[in-house]
Amino acid sequence: MVNFKQIARVISILLFVIGGLMFTGLPFSYHFQSGDGKYLLFSGLISAGVGALLFFLSNNKSKSVNKREGYLIVAFGWLSMVAFGMLPYLISGEIPSVTDAFFETMSGMTTTGASVLNDIEAVPRGILYWRSLTQWIGGMGIIVLTVAIFPLLGIGGIELFSAEAPGPTSDKIHPRIQETAKRLWGIYVGLTALLVVILKIAGMTFYDAVNHALTTMATGGFSTKNASMMAYDTPAIQYPIILFMFLAGTNYSVTYLALKGRFTRVWKNDEFKAYLFLVVILAAIVSLSVFSIINGRGEAITFEKSFRDSLFQIVSIITTTGYVSADYTSWSNGLTMLFFILLFLGASAGSTAGGIKFIRHLVFFKNSYLEFKRLIHPRAIVPLKLNGQVVAPRIMTHVIIFLLLYMMIFILGSVLMSVLGYDFMTSVGAVATSLGNVGPAIGKVGPVDNFAHLSDAAKWLLSFLMLLGRLELFTILVLMTPYFWKSN
Repeated sequence: MVNFKQIARVISILLFVIGGLMFTGLPFSYHFQSGDGKYLLFSGLISAGVGALLFFLSNNKSKSVNKREGYLIVAFGWLSMVAFGMLPYLISGEIPSVTDAFFETMSGMTTTGASVLNDIEAVPRGILYWRSLTQWIGGMGIIVLTVAIFPLLGIGGIELFSAEAPGPTSDKIHPRIQETAKRLWGIYVGLTALLVVILKIAGMTFYDAVNHALTTMATGGFSTKNASMMAYDTPAIQYPIILFMFLAGTNYSVTYLALKGRFTRVWKNDEFKAYLFLVVILAAIVSLSVFSIINGRGEAITFEKSFRDSLFQIVSIITTTGYVSADYTSWSNGLTMLFFILLFLGASAGSTAGGIKFIRHLVFFKNSYLEFKRLIHPRAIVPLKLNGQVVAPRIMTHVIIFLLLYMMIFILGSVLMSVLGYDFMTSVGAVATSLGNVGPAIGKVGPVDNFAHLSDAAKWLLSFLMLLGRLELFTILVLMTPYFWKSN
């Protein structure tokens, strides 16, 4: 039996937290005298007020959360955060359309980075900060934040954490889930603060440094500039952004081990090694190609510039951050296709990145390779190992089903976009980037375009795909099965 009062109680806490976080934009609003402070204040009061009211109305004796309730809390929690998170856009009139405001907020909360704003720099500073903060909130998942404070409320949080991060990895920093959540957020907050300092020293204003640190660590990609990171075409700024995007795409358990000095265990992590090697190999290939292509056209470019642009875009797309330092679709058709393929990667499990995640690719390709050995030696037991441990058949089944579902949803979504009247490149690009929570894609939603020109129907479809991708399919799809709603 599903305890809806408990679900309502947890969502009330989320809304109260969201309302409180809206108030953090007030100092920027008043400092820059951007005139949007009253809109943030009003939006925050509505969110916190509704949360407080819901909390008292959902008085419940039971403090436990079972698996069904965990999935419902995550699904309805995210929808609630988006619904109330779009209030500053609507109340201020910066995004008057409900469809556009929902799309922008969903893109923020899911760290996708797709935008409908045509002139980002014209948005008032307080609301623009809130736009960046939505990505930082969604980066680690506000569910994990509330898991960290649930002991104070007498609520257990293991089911919430499992639903929020449903990937095939089971690495835990600490055996107690609340301690895990606290340490994850400690790393997240610490790296964000460090990046703010580095970007300020490198030449950004404090305001821009804060905004870009928030969206970098969230692997979100929202910028305060219309030109994204092309507005900061300097090595001193772009190389730190590259490094922190890479760190944000690394499993936080691995980052924790590195901070503790356990580098041997870091290097034994197969997913991290595959992630690192792929970035290095692609950076070498693409930078040489870009240097050759651009100079072959008679346009002067240094090798450092071609290397920096190539590395930046590779890390940005693989980690699903979506910052733009160059228009990769203008390099060549072959490189455009390569970056489209990269939309289906997603850095490491246990990171803030979206996408399919390297660990799933590793399991799939390792198992496929071993299948040839099994064909030659049909009676031999050939186990699949990852990080020196045998991967359970259940995990392999999970990975294969996930990949098949992902591709089926991608194909269906692309067909629906085509039915809505969009060309092939735009359709597949928009669906791939939304499902993978990346941001820029190909076609008419490329790195120098945005999503404002899409129809309302297309925006609602892509918003659903963003949520589906952010929660890794199963968390949402399981709600659509009859098994979920049966009592036993």
